[in-house]
Amino acid sequence: MKPVAPGTVIFHRYRGYGVITAVNLMTGWISARFGAEGRTLDLNLSSDQVQHADGEPIMFRHTPPDRMPHARLMAMVRELHRAGYQKLYLYSWPKPSGLHWRWHLFTGPRNWMQRAWREGWYGSGADYNLNPVMGWGDSPGADAQELASALARFDPQGMAHALGRDEDHATWFEAICEALLPNYAYSLGWDQRDARPARLPIIPVRRGVPDYAGPDLPFPPGWAGLWHHSGPVQIIRTSRIGEPFDADR
Repeated sequence: MKPVAPGTVIFHRYRGYGVITAVNLMTGWISARFGAEGRTLDLNLSSDQVQHADGEPIMFRHTPPDRMPHARLMAMVRELHRAGYQKLYLYSWPKPSGLHWRWHLFTGPRNWMQRAWREGWYGSGADYNLNPVMGWGDSPGADAQELASALARFDPQGMAHALGRDEDHATWFEAICEALLPNYAYSLGWDQRDARPARLPIIPVRRGVPDYAGPDLPFPPGWAGLWHHSGPVQIIRTSRIGEPFDADR
């Protein structure tokens, strides 16, 4: 399915050609402007027979889109690791509501708790649902190489800090990507009232994906030494998109 985002040209059987002005990938509703009309029209991608400008149907129910960018980010980071930018790290964690997951790219020293923040290098699935881009001048649906090129153009100084070797982390990340992509991503956050989970929490990136049933995956290098168990280990379960994140589930 072609990407759907603000600015996408569409065709409606009664209104003709128009342009999407807003989209919500969680619900499948969009707003579009047609011709010289001053007001937008709300349409549902599941029932209003909306098409791309070239006539390709937009089938929201049949081909559910990614509702978080984390899998695409993982694929991009893997490509950059292979190109020698191994000091690039991806941290992801759930919002308190559990409805969306945040993401944060950082470079330099691998310090999971005191991460360097750069403008544009972080975001949330909540923003992605309304406009499925990272904000680097990238296009919706851009592949891993295109995302990496867009990030390098957006912040070449930041990318320079990622150049270097971290073989332990790059090896771990390659194995995680091999096990999870394209349907799953990892999270490094949990309810801090509970003990650290014994395995890496896994999250699906779109609706309709079954629970992760693969082998338990380890946390990244350097993670285990950050925490000390104060009680029995509790195993965390994955949470589906749209359901509250519950570390005790």
